[in-house]
Amino acid sequence: MVAQTLAAGISRAGEGQDGVVWNVLGHTYFMKALGEPCFCFETLDPPGTFVPLHIHPRQDEFIYVLEGTFDLQLGDQKLQARPGDLVRMPMGIPHAYYNNSDAPTRAVFWVSPAGQLKELFDQLHDLADIQEVVRLSALHEVEFVV
Repeated sequence: MVAQTLAAGISRAGEGQDGVVWNVLGHTYFMKALGEPCFCFETLDPPGTFVPLHIHPRQDEFIYVLEGTFDLQLGDQKLQARPGDLVRMPMGIPHAYYNNSDAPTRAVFWVSPAGQLKELFDQLHDLADIQEVVRLSALHEVEFVV
């Protein structure tokens, strides 16, 4: 269950709020904030990592790029986001992101409302079975496009 109120405080760079950090298929996610209206996490995406095309049917998602470059698909558009760019991914729009560079990418992501994404990350932590990732994601309102 999502916390009803947002906790006051500072979430330091490269650290998760309350020490919460997930390893999801080679990406490192640091929980930054959780409340009913939003869920925020920092990512460290090594070269060659990506999240394939998927949809959040009930959440808007945003990416603020801190370091590196993301190649993105947003609907039918192919885009690129660099440090300082904000990517807006409205609910229901298929999107994907890729680190095709030779350097890590760091970004802050958030979704609104929080939905079940934190609970999904709890279940995906250290999971290597791609089919199970897809199955669990669908149960938490993240639908991969095949």
